[in-house]
Amino acid sequence: MEVAVDLIGEVGVAEVPVDELDASNAPEFKRDIAPVVENNTKLVLDMSRLHFVDSSGLGAILSCLRQLSAKGGDLKLCCMSKQVRAAFELVRMHRIFDIYATRDEAVRAFES
Repeated sequence: MEVAVDLIGEVGVAEVPVDELDASNAPEFKRDIAPVVENNTKLVLDMSRLHFVDSSGLGAILSCLRQLSAKGGDLKLCCMSKQVRAAFELVRMHRIFDIYATRDEAVRAFES
C-alpha cells in the first residue's frame, strides 16, 4: 500500500490509499504510514477515497495521532464520507480528532 504525501508549507498531506480500512489491511496501513508519521509533525490525513472503516482501521488512525502527539505534533482529518464520519461518531472519535471538510481547511487549521 503506497501512501503518497504532498508537502504544503510545513504540513504533510497524506491520502488514505484504500476504499476500505479494516482488519484485513489495517496492519499494512500502520506499517506504510509509519515513515510518514516519523517525518512529519503536522499531518493531514485525506480520507476522500475511504468509504468504510472498522475498529481496526479506527485504531490504526488513532495510532497515528498518538505517535504524532508524543513528539509534539498533531493530526487532522479531512474529506470524510458520511459512512466514515458515522463510524467516528459511533465510537465518539469525532471528539478526539479535528475533522475538516476540505484539505485546504485542514492545512489552514495548522496556521492558527
